[in-house]
Order: sequence, then C-alpha cells, then structure tokens
Amino acid sequence: MYSPLDSMGKVELMLDLVAQRQLALGSNLANMHTPGYVRRDIDFSEYLGSMNSPLETKLSQKLGPSAIMEERYQEEIRPDKELIEMQNNSILYSMAARRMSNIITEMKTVINVGK
Repeated sequence: MYSPLDSMGKVELMLDLVAQRQLALGSNLANMHTPGYVRRDIDFSEYLGSMNSPLETKLSQKLGPSAIMEERYQEEIRPDKELIEMQNNSILYSMAARRMSNIITEMKTVINVGK
C-alpha cells in the first residue's frame, strides 16, 4: 500500500544525501591545493538504488543524513569535474525538493477531502 509518509522519508533521505555530497564536492574544490588532502565523494547507488526494499530503506534511514564519504586516494581533484558534479547534484536536489512538495500537496488534498 502507498504511504506518503514512507515516500516522505525516502525523499528526506535523498535530500540529506545530496546536501552532504554538495559539502564534500565543495570541500574538494576548497582544498585542491592543500598538501595531503584526499578527494571525498558520496556514492548514491548504495543508498538510492535500494530504496524500494523496506529492509534496505530502514537500514538507510538508520544511517541518517550523514552518509559515509568515500576517500579516493587515487583520484586527482580537477576543478572542472568537481563543478560539473556540483551542477548535477544541484539538479538532483531540485528534483527531490519538487517531489517533496508533491507529496505534501497530496497529503493536503487527502486532508481536505476528508473534511
């Protein structure tokens, strides 16, 4: 059965992950000339790819908004790549925010119809 509250939790998780990734990408740009700095990133596939499974969704929710950032020792930090990834991330955030807005609208409609 469809539950807006379940969907809301999934979208909230996505918004949190995207925000954390934006911080990681910004940190990469800010520290690209810092000696010994290691590039960081978040792999969405291990979180978002499993969002259809109730068990894996619960696990993702337990992890909370602070996803584990992968440190990538082999990768050099390229400003063009980081900026492109930040733009892609921004698009994902906009999509998730729009989905959250739609869920809230659906819930308002159900409440108003029930009156």
